[in-house]
Amino acid sequence: MSEIQLKSGDRTETVKTLAKDGNKYRIILGEKEYDVDILKVEKNIYSVLYENRSYDIEIALSDRKNSFSVKYICNSYKIEVLDAQQRYMLNRLESTGGSDENIITCPMPGKIVKVMVKEGDEVEAGQVVVIVSAMKMESEYKSGKNGKIKDVLVSDGDVIDANKPLIILE
Repeated sequence: MSEIQLKSGDRTETVKTLAKDGNKYRIILGEKEYDVDILKVEKNIYSVLYENRSYDIEIALSDRKNSFSVKYICNSYKIEVLDAQQRYMLNRLESTGGSDENIITCPMPGKIVKVMVKEGDEVEAGQVVVIVSAMKMESEYKSGKNGKIKDVLVSDGDVIDANKPLIILE
């Protein structure tokens, strides 16, 4: 099963491919499952069959990496395919300014370099709470708000999966 994220404006959706047989795909988009038949009919033009209806879509590369212009009838959309590196960098940018979430995660698999807090510690917004090595870079993850550390779920040297909770604030 493969998975990608598509971003258009402020909206980001996850697309999971559950099965593929020739041009036929079973996918999950957001929370809904679809059976679609996708066929490239000419350069940049795709026919998508869904529930016995045909949708002709034009997809053209944009000037940015992993960015596309998608046209359907009179509507045009800018779509960005977020690969693992882009998701990592977006999360990194968000973490530098902090997040108001209570759960601190890393969007990439990696290794815990240093846990900077322990359960019960008081932290301030922007304070570094954990350092993670991922994609040959060390990144500092910061508290998005003032608060108290409820749980520290990792230790120095732990190998982590993507999006695994690392630290929980009260």
